[in-house]
Amino acid sequence: MSAPTPIRAKIKSQDTLERLLAPARRRGRKVVFTNGCFDLLHKGHVRYLEKARKLGDILVVALNSDDSVRRLKGPDRPLNRLEDRAEVMAALGFVDFVTWFGEDTPQAIIRKLRPDIFVKGGDYKIADLPEAPDVRAGGGRIRIIPFVAGQSTTGIIGRARKKD
Repeated sequence: MSAPTPIRAKIKSQDTLERLLAPARRRGRKVVFTNGCFDLLHKGHVRYLEKARKLGDILVVALNSDDSVRRLKGPDRPLNRLEDRAEVMAALGFVDFVTWFGEDTPQAIIRKLRPDIFVKGGDYKIADLPEAPDVRAGGGRIRIIPFVAGQSTTGIIGRARKKD
């Protein structure tokens, strides 16, 4: 078996990631965490993730599992399997680690990883985030990053289906 490529080496289980982040935290490095389906990566996602990374030292992206995406987005999603989404996400230079979760919200992984900063896109309000109490209980802060107008996976899928 060959050694993993640098891209695939960024993809870690929750337990492994928890162990890797501990020494970084002791050195004072700030962990930024975000999550989502990221089913079809587009310009809005790239800009969002780039801004998220600038808020700290380590950017962790947690992807919804395929079953979780289906529950949240419907039976026709995801378009891309978790393994594929994780590898594409890990290929972005400003993403430090990629992990995944099977629940509909990232509350359990937030409790486990205790990010310093939890980031969501501009279509969310802090008051509506079920994760907010878990972020705060772990000593973290929440930041909302404005989204790029006209950029949404659902919109792109809709336009592509109209062309068919």
